Amino acid sequence: MKHNKTTKQIGDYGERRAARYLMRRGYWIRERNYRSGKYEIDLIAVSLRSIVFVEVKTRTYRAEDLTFALPPAHAVDADKIRFTRAAAACYLREHPSRKRPRMDVIEVWMVDGKVVRIHHIPAAY
Repeated sequence: MKHNKTTKQIGDYGERRAARYLMRRGYWIRERNYRSGKYEIDLIAVSLRSIVFVEVKTRTYRAEDLTFALPPAHAVDADKIRFTRAAAACYLREHPSRKRPRMDVIEVWMVDGKVVRIHHIPAAY
């Protein structure tokens, strides 16, 4: 019998894959799942010029639905943007930086438990 993964397990896996994706592109992961009160940021990464606050959205699809499926970033609504910005402001108060802050989204697309696409959207909001 096949056991389905929970939404949290899928999200955690997507965040690990997104972190690996960023590291392979020269980013350094400073924090994972940063929390300040009710606010949370999935990943905080740094590059030469930027400190990047990353919202990772992982979604599972059936292969036949990929063509018409809404992208994972579609789930980043106004509340999520507001909360992520508030968390980033808290982080920067605690950890001042001269680097330029940026808010990115990384989409992780999965089919049958496998990542089929990772899409990085720099400066998404």
